[in-house]
Amino acid sequence: MDLAERSLLLEMYRAGVGAVREAVASLSITDLDRHAGQEWTAREVLHHLADAELIEGVRLRRIVAEDGPNLEWADEEEYARRLHYDRPVDASIALFESLVVANVELLRSLDEAQWRREGWHSRGGRYTLDGWLAEMAHHTQDHVAQMLRAAGRDVT
Repeated sequence: MDLAERSLLLEMYRAGVGAVREAVASLSITDLDRHAGQEWTAREVLHHLADAELIEGVRLRRIVAEDGPNLEWADEEEYARRLHYDRPVDASIALFESLVVANVELLRSLDEAQWRREGWHSRGGRYTLDGWLAEMAHHTQDHVAQMLRAAGRDVT
């Protein structure tokens, strides 16, 4: 991945914080728990975003700090069931925001040799930092759209 594409993805990833804030500000308490088909509610998505940032932040740090770490798969459906995704969302929103900012700061500090480091995912195989960034930059945007759909908003 070239520097321009990486910079664009870093900005997109960081912009996810604002997108989540904006989406949350538009939701009522009722909206947080509304279902759209089989998708998660907005409340469940917010907890998932925080948990995903925790998991992926650890993966990011392990790739930078360790040589070829093995990265285990996490079952997000089990997380949602076992981690009580029906609880209040304020702490998860704050955690999500803090972790994104910390991850962006870390990524911006890496030199090119560090960007070439990689780990091995138990299901996906080779796991690069560029791949990590591309996935995470889109992850939040996809889930913001999911929250808005769940709340009955037209997302086009």
